[in-house]
Amino acid sequence: MTKNKLLCAILLVLSGCLTMSGTYNVTAFDKDGKPLLGNVNLMALGSGIYNMRNAICVAYPKATVIIRDRTTGEELKSESPYQC
Repeated sequence: MTKNKLLCAILLVLSGCLTMSGTYNVTAFDKDGKPLLGNVNLMALGSGIYNMRNAICVAYPKATVIIRDRTTGEELKSESPYQC
């Protein structure tokens, strides 16, 4: 039973990493909707959005993080908006 749980956990982690692809713009806003990063344009590749999002949350614990597909401009609904 333990081996099955381990296998399921590994597959879940790998499937999450494999499905996240593309180039994304990452922006952060305060509670009033004002940009926290000024003119800085952050870009993340694939699953790098998680590292970027976590770094923003460390620096700005009450931020709202918006992740948009760089090609289409559409918000990444599964991960955005994210409230730190």
